[in-house]
Amino acid sequence: MTKNRPAPRRALALSLALLCLAAAPALAQGDKAARIDELLKTYHGYGQFNGAALVAEGGRVIHKKGYGLANMEWNVPVEPDTKFRIGSITKQFTAALVLQLVHEGKLKLDGKVTDYLPDYRKDTGGRVTVHQLLNHTSGIPSYTGLPNFFNEVSRDPYAVADFVTKYASGDLEFEPGTKFSYNNSGYFLLGAIIEKVTGKPYHAALRERILDPLGMKDTGYDLHAPVLPKRAAGYARTPAGYVNAAYLDMSLPYAAGSMYSTVEDLYLWDQALYTDKVLPAAMRELMFKPGLQDYAYGWFATKAPLAPGGAPVLVVGHAGGINGFHTLILRQPETKNLVVLLNNTGGAPLDPISRNIWRVLAGLPVEPPRQFIAEVLMKTVAERGVQEAIKQYRELKATQADKYDFSEGQLNTLGYQLLGSGRVKEAVEIFKLNVEAYPQASNPYDSLGEAYAAAGERDLAIRNYRKSLELNPQNANAVERLRKLEAKQ
Repeated sequence: MTKNRPAPRRALALSLALLCLAAAPALAQGDKAARIDELLKTYHGYGQFNGAALVAEGGRVIHKKGYGLANMEWNVPVEPDTKFRIGSITKQFTAALVLQLVHEGKLKLDGKVTDYLPDYRKDTGGRVTVHQLLNHTSGIPSYTGLPNFFNEVSRDPYAVADFVTKYASGDLEFEPGTKFSYNNSGYFLLGAIIEKVTGKPYHAALRERILDPLGMKDTGYDLHAPVLPKRAAGYARTPAGYVNAAYLDMSLPYAAGSMYSTVEDLYLWDQALYTDKVLPAAMRELMFKPGLQDYAYGWFATKAPLAPGGAPVLVVGHAGGINGFHTLILRQPETKNLVVLLNNTGGAPLDPISRNIWRVLAGLPVEPPRQFIAEVLMKTVAERGVQEAIKQYRELKATQADKYDFSEGQLNTLGYQLLGSGRVKEAVEIFKLNVEAYPQASNPYDSLGEAYAAAGERDLAIRNYRKSLELNPQNANAVERLRKLEAKQ
C-alpha cells in the first residue's frame, strides 16, 4: 500500500537467478542455520532488517528467529510468534477462498463481476471475469494508484460497498485479459464477491474456511481497535530517525492486504499447500499456474532449472508492502524449501536477503551485505546539510563503491524521506542527484517531477514528468500527473 512498494516480481526473479546456479557441496542443516543467523545479524546491524525470519529445508524448519524490536517505545524484542501486517501476501488467501468457492460450484472463474455484484457498473463489470481479477488482467484501475489516495483517502474508514462504488469502479484502462497490471482494486472486488457468495464478512469466511482448520491462531484480519497480543508496531525511517508509520485504516487494504500473521503461521500455510487441507489438487494446480508476467492466482510463479541443463521447476512467491511493514514469502515446491521474512521498519532489502538465504541453502558463498548509502547521507543531511551530503555521495562513490549500495533506489528513498518531512528543497536536490546518477532511468525523473510539483515549480515538474514518460511510456503515474498539471496550466 505504500508509494514505493517493493516489487514482488523482482524479489522472485532475483531468487530464481540463484536457483539456476550449479549445485555446490552439501552443508549440514546446523551449519546452514548458523550461516543464515550470522547473515541476518549483519543485515540487522546495518539497519536493513528488523523483524522475524523462518527458513525451511525439505519441509523442515532449520531456522526461525527474531531480530530487533517489535515495539521500539517499550523495547520489546521481535520473537518468532510476533504478529506483523503482511500486506499483499493477503492476496494468496483471498485467491484460495475464491478457488474453494469455485470447487464448491458457487463461483465460476469465467463468471463476470456483475454476476455476483449486480449493483456494479454494467459497462465494465459485464466484461471483467473473476479469472481476470485474480491474475491482474482486468483493466480496472487500482485505487492505490490514485494520486491523492494516500494523502486524502487512506485514513478514512469505508464500508465495502461504498468503497467499491467510489474507488474500485473506474473506467477500464485496457481491454480485459490483454495486459497485466498489478491491481489492488481487483482483489478488493474479490473480497466483496466472497462476502456476497458466502453471506459472511470476509474476515469470518477467512477464519472459518482457512485459518481455524489449519490452526493458524496467530493470523487474522487486522484492525486498529482490537487489542492484539504480540502485535508488532510499524515504523518508517526519517532523516531524524524512526517514527511511527502513517496511520492507514485497514478497511481499505481489505482482501488485497489487511491480514496479519507470524512466520510460524505462514509455515503452517506453506505446509498445508502440499495437501488437500485448503484446496484439492486440481484447484492448487490452478492457483500456481502462471499467466501474464508470471502471475498466477495470488502468487508470482516462475519455472527455472535448479542447475544448468536441468528440468525447470516451479518457484512461487509474493511480497507485501504496507505502511511500516515489508514482507516476503518464497516457496520452492520441488524441494519444499521456504523463506519467510517479516519486517516492521518499512522498506527493507528483502530481495538480496532472500537471495543470500537461497545461496546458503544451496551451499554457495553469499554476496557480502553492503551498507545503504542512503543511511549515511541521511545522517549527513541532518547534521551538516544537503550540499555536504551530495559532496559525500560523490566522494564515497569514487573511493568506496564496493562498501556501499549505490543503486537507484537509495537516493530515491532518501528523497522521499525528506519530502515526507516537508523538506521539499532538500528533496529536490537529492532527486536531481539521482537523475544525474541514472539519466536513463524513468523513476528518478518521476520523483523529481513530484518534488518540483510540491515546491510549486509547475514547469519544471511538467518537464521531468515528460522525460520520465519518454523513458517509460507505461508510467501511468506520470500520465495522470501531467494531465492535472497541464490542466492547471
